[in-house]
Amino acid sequence: MGNPFVHVELGTNDPDKAKKFLTALFDWKLEEYPGMEYTMISVGEGTGGGIMKNPVPNSPSHWLPYVLVDDIAASTQKARSLGATIVKDVTEVPDMGWLSVILDPTGAALGLWQAKMQK
Repeated sequence: MGNPFVHVELGTNDPDKAKKFLTALFDWKLEEYPGMEYTMISVGEGTGGGIMKNPVPNSPSHWLPYVLVDDIAASTQKARSLGATIVKDVTEVPDMGWLSVILDPTGAALGLWQAKMQK
């Protein structure tokens, strides 16, 4: 089946408090990304994720799932044509890939992800 969930990201108003809670609750390994205020979550088997400072001021902390796509630009445009609102247009994550964030027609947030091809 295509288009699996590949990453789940926590945008939190208190990253340190969230990290402390999540590592006490689960057997997750956290890895800080140097030069970025981003923490990768490794869960062993299953879909991992990340933790970052909430990018939306004055909004509650939230989880955002990402779905793998083959063509980020085409998928983002297709979502728009189907009634989605584009919250964050296609954006490159250096050395990793590209993302966009949409609100589906019901108002639910969803991330789209295209991985950079590894050589």
